[in-house]
Amino acid sequence: MTDDKKRVLIVGAGGFIGGFMARECLSRGWQTVCGVRASTSRRYLADPALEFLTLDYDDPDTLRRQLEEAGRFDYIIYNLGATKCVNFTDFNRINYVYLRTFVETLIEASLVPDKMVYISSLSALGPGDETSYAPLNDSTIPRPNTRYGLSKIKAETFLDSLPASFPWVVLRPTGVYGPHDRDYLMMIKCIDAHFDFGVGFRRQMLTFIYVADLAAAACDALERAPIRRKYIVSEPRAYSQSEFRRIVASALGRKFVIPVRLPLWALSVACSVSEKWGAAQMKPATLNSDKYHILAQRNWNCDITPAQRDFGFAPRVSLADGIRLTIDAWRNEQ
Repeated sequence: MTDDKKRVLIVGAGGFIGGFMARECLSRGWQTVCGVRASTSRRYLADPALEFLTLDYDDPDTLRRQLEEAGRFDYIIYNLGATKCVNFTDFNRINYVYLRTFVETLIEASLVPDKMVYISSLSALGPGDETSYAPLNDSTIPRPNTRYGLSKIKAETFLDSLPASFPWVVLRPTGVYGPHDRDYLMMIKCIDAHFDFGVGFRRQMLTFIYVADLAAAACDALERAPIRRKYIVSEPRAYSQSEFRRIVASALGRKFVIPVRLPLWALSVACSVSEKWGAAQMKPATLNSDKYHILAQRNWNCDITPAQRDFGFAPRVSLADGIRLTIDAWRNEQ
């Protein structure tokens, strides 16, 4: 290993996003360490070049010992987070308290990196303007309307409160999709069965970011983005529900798909029933009261100009290409 080889820690390396983050870091020649919990699946972290660091976010003393034994990292990508929970208080614990504990431990142990990228969410901003459909941008005042979004803006506010010496960058991705993702796969499976379920009768504009483009954006931000800035990351255009349906149907080879529009009240009932059933089974439900607000939101338009200007953000995978890759991976798994 050369002296100038960067050493990066990916916190929350499990899951489909973490696997792509690890792959991108390795492709840049970085010494890549995957921060995982003892129970984390390593299914997508099979490259033998990867190193692992078990972290206990519930015990600050143990966490400090683990980080001190690992030593200081040049870069950190903080990707740990929960997008759905059985108990909604877990959003606060996992998405906010764990971040605060981790960062405070870094500071106390004198292990502050050269730069840390925090993966937040567009949901931290809340709903966009549904009259003019103006894009969400870096001057949008956050008004999160979900528990998930609230936990994310709370984490961002904590970073804002840190001394200027702590070098963070926040990325706010829109809907992340790609191989091994389960949420968008539900929509793909419905269209594969010749049905496309939409909600609400007003126009809805959707935005997406392919998982590999998010991973590249995180690494580019580590290398080039100015610190203490927040950036929206998305494909540079929005899609209507009918455009999304046509793209998925084409990739599946489905010529006949029936669009089904559900009123918002029906979605609300379905989310409420699904949430209660998940709680009874002690499993997080994909459809829940948080998901209702996300699906009901009409305007997901984004302005990515600051990210393009400051660190050269340039998504390489269009929705059509990304959906094909996602479907190919799903079929291979089958």
